Amino acid sequence: MSTLRASADATGTAKLLVVLLAFAWGFNWLATPFALPEVSPWSLRFAGSGLGVITLVSAALLTGRSLRLPRDQALHVMIPGLLNVAGFQILSALAQLNGATSRAIIIAYSMPIWAALLSWVMLGERLNRTRLVALALCIAGIGILVWPLLAAGAPRFVIYSLACAWAWALATVYQKWMKVTVPPLANAAWQLIFGFVFIAAGTFAFDGYPHVWPLGTKALLAVLYIGIFGVGLAHFLWWAIVGKVEATTASIGALLVPVVGVVGSTILLGDRPTPADIVGFVLIFVSAASVLLSPAEMPE
Repeated sequence: MSTLRASADATGTAKLLVVLLAFAWGFNWLATPFALPEVSPWSLRFAGSGLGVITLVSAALLTGRSLRLPRDQALHVMIPGLLNVAGFQILSALAQLNGATSRAIIIAYSMPIWAALLSWVMLGERLNRTRLVALALCIAGIGILVWPLLAAGAPRFVIYSLACAWAWALATVYQKWMKVTVPPLANAAWQLIFGFVFIAAGTFAFDGYPHVWPLGTKALLAVLYIGIFGVGLAHFLWWAIVGKVEATTASIGALLVPVVGVVGSTILLGDRPTPADIVGFVLIFVSAASVLLSPAEMPE
């Protein structure tokens, strides 16, 4: 009985962590617009990813987690670090710099659909009825969301937001394709480290050096939040959750992020979703949910 109770308590704790993770990642999107008026996307991500690396590695070491990376797996972790950390972070900042945060979140979280398509191309996974319906819903949602904006030309933020989703999806499928066996937490830590190296190179190439000082109070707090909570502790929480509950429950955390982000951007940033935004969000959300919550079909 005590074993069952301990298991139930662990599952309950993990589900609480899922909610905390959703807010950590959701507010990460909301913190970015407070920093971007004073910090360029490259310098912002340099500071945020650097703090994230320090936070995640410190948390792993303090809890006795191994971060060993086998030499033959290093390249296959480095490439997702380029895509999933450096690419996603820079592209998401550029998307928010050029458009509404709520719209950028909605489009970026179409990722599960693109992962399903890439899995079909790269891994030979079957596009069953669920995935085909999800793809149709996703395309319809993006079309409804973007169509009213096309009068002013193809908005750059749409391209950046889609590129976010594609980079995230490609990194996910690449690791499955190469059969990466690095333990999840070590994988996440090294992706952050490699991603930070790529971001640092880009920062010195485009900004000359990281322009992260002096900053106003709002921008400084935003950078600290992004690095410590939105990057470092959020990644640590994610892999702690994955180790405690089934993948479907963990995936709910990913689905809650755009909900938190869109609602938060309306309240805190003054974004005012149009009817097209709302319909597009619902279609993309249902599309992603149908893939993520279908037990046999979820991208890892």
